[in-house]
Parts: sequence; structure tokens; C-alpha cells
Amino acid sequence: MFTGIIEELGTVRSAQIRGKTARICINAKTVLDSTKIGDSIAVNGACQTVVAMDHDSFCMDALAETLKKTTLGSLHAGDQVHLERALTLSTRLGGHLVQGHINARASVRALRREGDNLYLAVAIPEGQERYLVAEGSVALDGVSLTICALRADEFEVNLVPQTCASTTLGARRPGDFVNLETDIIGKYVERLVSGGRPIPSRMERLLDSAF
Repeated sequence: MFTGIIEELGTVRSAQIRGKTARICINAKTVLDSTKIGDSIAVNGACQTVVAMDHDSFCMDALAETLKKTTLGSLHAGDQVHLERALTLSTRLGGHLVQGHINARASVRALRREGDNLYLAVAIPEGQERYLVAEGSVALDGVSLTICALRADEFEVNLVPQTCASTTLGARRPGDFVNLETDIIGKYVERLVSGGRPIPSRMERLLDSAF
């Protein structure tokens, strides 16, 4: 589990595709403190296992499912990534509970500025709309954010100056993809109220109503 509060920006040292997996090595400093092989680090929000490390970097093996659901497969040497170590019982929960399990890649639609604040509009991937609520929590590339506006097919988050300074979200442009993780609480509630039965997505409901 993570908090969605980024500890540092790491720099990709190398990214090599190995069949259906990718070995990605990242230069870092803060997250290496007390970290050992086998520990978990969230990389742009995706929980990854440290498989090798030295004094200034660590490596991970991103599996096929991770490459399919996240943006990790598009990383190149020199790219900056958000890093956070798994929380402990003594960690302050400054954001919200983030699992590090990415639901989907989401496309940035627009950015607008109001004073010192930047607003980021993100398209809602198919099947994820039911887990998003206005004023609720969401993680984008591992950053804990609050949904300030929710529309039929997109939502908007507010990036305060500190978030822009400590993450790469302020540099995103329309068409870029970010890793989306919705709040796990909504999924548990859905499971309980449905009695374990799958709830159809928006597209499935539209198709059913057409026939």
C-alpha cells in the first residue's frame, strides 16, 4: 500500500524489453534508503518489486499485464518518474490509500490555468466511471488527487503549485497518457451491493438498450 505522496523524482537509466517483460532501471536516492531486494516501490503509481539495486539505482521487471495496463512500457532512458516506497505502520497518511494496482491508462484532454493553480482534464477509461465521484480521491501516475469536477466522460483535478513542482503532472499535454488508479473503497462497496455479481459497464448498458 502507498499514500500517493511522491517521495522523489527518479530518472530512468535504462529500459529493455525482454520478451513479454521489461527490465527497467532507475536512478534514485531517497527511496533507496532502507530498501532491499524484494521490497516494493511505486513507479508512476504501479507497484513494482526491486529485483536488483546498487548505491544509486534500482531495477524492476515489469510483467506483461503491467505493460498492457500502464505507461511503463513507453519509458525511455532520461524520463523522470514518480517514486514512493510502500507505507509502514508509522507512515503519515497524507494522501489516501493507494494500492499501486493501475486500473487503466487515461488520456489527458486539456489543461487550464487559474492564477497559480493548474487544472488537468482527464478522459475516463471505459468501465471506470462508476468508481469516480466528485470530491473523491484518485491517483494519477501515483499522485493522490481530489476530483474537483466530474462530467459524463471526463474528470478534472487541481494541481497546486507544490504538486507541479514535485511531480511531472504539470508538464503533461493533451494526448499524453497517465496511469489511473481509482479509490479501492468504491470497488468494495460495489462488490457488497451487487452480491458478487458483475455490474455492467456504461458501454454494455448502452448496447443492451439498443437491442
